[in-house]
Amino acid sequence: MNRNLRTAILAGIGVCCMTGLGFASVPLYRIFCQATGINGTTQRALAAPGAINQTVRVDFDTNVSPKLPWAFKPEQPAVTVTIGARQMAFFTATNDSDHEITGTATFNVAPAQAGKYFSKIQCFCFTQQTLKPHETVRMPVIFFVDPKMLKDPDATDVDTITLSYTFYPVDSAKAAG
Repeated sequence: MNRNLRTAILAGIGVCCMTGLGFASVPLYRIFCQATGINGTTQRALAAPGAINQTVRVDFDTNVSPKLPWAFKPEQPAVTVTIGARQMAFFTATNDSDHEITGTATFNVAPAQAGKYFSKIQCFCFTQQTLKPHETVRMPVIFFVDPKMLKDPDATDVDTITLSYTFYPVDSAKAAG
């Protein structure tokens, strides 16, 4: 095989590998953040570990993309939770438009060092939400703060955790496919 052909084949393989890595980077980064709690990414759990006699305040922050004509807010702006105990909070979303719209929520926890200790058992953010024109829905999130946070030297001074959600419209062409 001549040298130019071999170089072209290797370059083509390199381009294919880099393209594949580019497409895989977003899901791989999401998996990494969920596993480590980095950047305030919360954890998913099946059950709470059990309450201990300490509390932490959880503030709720809600946002909506300017491209989504929804109103979205928590029923309570904050709750004081017992660490290790299962807690439920409700949010409401209203479609202010004259047509059905599907949205999806992204979430984050601040401070970032609390992310790996904030676990969700159930959340509206795990699935897309479709609202009919002018429909209002009540959406729960069930969560707990893991007692392991109290043993983490980076998180010992955390007395308030902010759970933040942002709703974005779902591209209907992508959602159908």
